[in-house]
Amino acid sequence: MYRTHTCGELRAIHTGNQVTLAGWVQTVRKFGAITFVDLRDRYGITQLLFGEDLNKELEDSPLGREFVLQATGTVSERSNKNPNLPTGDIEIAISSYKILNKSAVPPFTIQDDTDGGDDLRMKYRYLDLRRNAVKRNLELRYAVNRAARNYLHNQGFMDIETPFLIKSTPEGARDFVVPSRMNPGQFYALPQSPQTFKQLLMVSGYDRYYQIVKCFRDEDLRADRQPEFTQIDCEMAFVEQEDILSMFEGLIKSIFKDVKGIDYTDTVERMTWEDAMWNFGNDKPDIRFGMKLLNLKKPGSVYTNKQGQSELIDGADFKVFDEAETVIAIAVPGCSEYSRKQTDELTEWVKRPQIGMKGLVFIKCNTDGTYKSSVDKFYSEEKLKAIADAAGAKAGDLVLILAGAEERTRKAVSELRLEMGKRLGLRKDDEFRLLWVLDFPLFEYDEEGNRWVARHHPFTSPKPAQIETMINNNPVIENAAEYLQHPYANIKANAYDMVLNGNEIGGGSIRIFQRELQEKMFAALGMDKEEQLHKFGFLLGAFEYGAPPHGGIAFGFDRLCSILGGSESIRDFIAFPKNNSGRDVMLDAPATIDEKQFEELQIKLNLK
Repeated sequence: MYRTHTCGELRAIHTGNQVTLAGWVQTVRKFGAITFVDLRDRYGITQLLFGEDLNKELEDSPLGREFVLQATGTVSERSNKNPNLPTGDIEIAISSYKILNKSAVPPFTIQDDTDGGDDLRMKYRYLDLRRNAVKRNLELRYAVNRAARNYLHNQGFMDIETPFLIKSTPEGARDFVVPSRMNPGQFYALPQSPQTFKQLLMVSGYDRYYQIVKCFRDEDLRADRQPEFTQIDCEMAFVEQEDILSMFEGLIKSIFKDVKGIDYTDTVERMTWEDAMWNFGNDKPDIRFGMKLLNLKKPGSVYTNKQGQSELIDGADFKVFDEAETVIAIAVPGCSEYSRKQTDELTEWVKRPQIGMKGLVFIKCNTDGTYKSSVDKFYSEEKLKAIADAAGAKAGDLVLILAGAEERTRKAVSELRLEMGKRLGLRKDDEFRLLWVLDFPLFEYDEEGNRWVARHHPFTSPKPAQIETMINNNPVIENAAEYLQHPYANIKANAYDMVLNGNEIGGGSIRIFQRELQEKMFAALGMDKEEQLHKFGFLLGAFEYGAPPHGGIAFGFDRLCSILGGSESIRDFIAFPKNNSGRDVMLDAPATIDEKQFEELQIKLNLK
């Protein structure tokens, strides 16, 4: 037996016990005739005391960092207790030890405040995983996994596996494809999600399904994306939207309770997609703080029920506003004292390529009741006050205004709002706010292709009241300039996203389950009958055999873990992640394959 206890297990009540520990050497500290060694394993750290009898052996064969060590001795009370360690009241007086394996000098120090950069730590990820900071992340990931499974099991869900080698189907991102040796010239695809399989399971009568499952998408990467990622994938039959929202609010609240000890008793707010975009500039707003957008112009876009307050800026002959497609303001609390240097810095911030604006206008709402602006010569103090009041600004606040093309400006204001919330400490890692965003458009218009594309995926049902509108109208757009007048432009999806602290953590919909409506949806996306049957004949056929009404949701498991762990990157919560180029630098993958494999697959490379 290599060990009787772990390195995080022993306490003062074990004093006098003979024990054997095994683990990795964290530090070695020599004090004259005695040596202290901190021994580490997954469970914690225990201090070992090597007395004079063993010190000579240590001098002849010294221990190094990360040596694998087995040590036997007696649990003793420490004279200098360490209150920061669970094992800090005791140490082990060693009577014998054995070096199980030596270690080369690690390329970085294996401790929380390591000297290793991201690239180096990813190359030696098996060493990085020994650090407590990484271990805590994986422990949280496991806790979220366990909490989700417990809740879903208790709600009658059944965990059913679905295939990883499937047929390539369009779901919005590029597929990873796998050549088939036994079927030359043909390819499998790795699933972007188990979407069609979970719908087929509903047809099969398994009315509550879930998986915590790997998905694969060949898309550009960033901090919250990986080419392979994990979803909590769920589907239910004989449900309406309200059933889904209730069930999965319960899931997330249960995870909060089990993992973070948080009783989330607040009612989960609901917001339409149109309101989210109009008031916050994006469809996943962070509602931990205010700073709602003031739209000073009604844009010529999909915000059909909204009115801008253009009367506040009209008639000043200020071309920046007059010629802009949209003008949007936010009121930033307590920042009227910003200096010229600070407002210039904000102007440069919005000019960055990733934001893409040409400049920024500000109004200072001074505490003495006066108003100072970068556009004083165009707008009277009375007008400035009217704009500030409409934006919800109070004395001491700073109004920031951006103007330009609709989509870019709205995105820029959204980013500016989040940045100011971060600078003012309004986006706290230990504060959690949930939100449902509802009533998304079913379709988006692709100007380049002059056609409709699905905003979510092609299996999303329209709102029940709009099903007839979809069935009874031709999806063809006769005049591209007038697509907003087409009936399809106003069809809402029976879809929902769950947002946590400004991050979409889950999304789903009530699905189409009638063949006629599914064929109509495919036709709207430009698929003729032959293509529909080729790509989705199995699903259309299944709908002929008593498909029940059904709907579901998929949660981004990695993203949920990163938010609960207070990190912006999902990589911190994945044991072996890829870098921003999609490479595994530890394995050096992707990599070339040998010529024999190409011959077996009957594939030739044509690199240009």
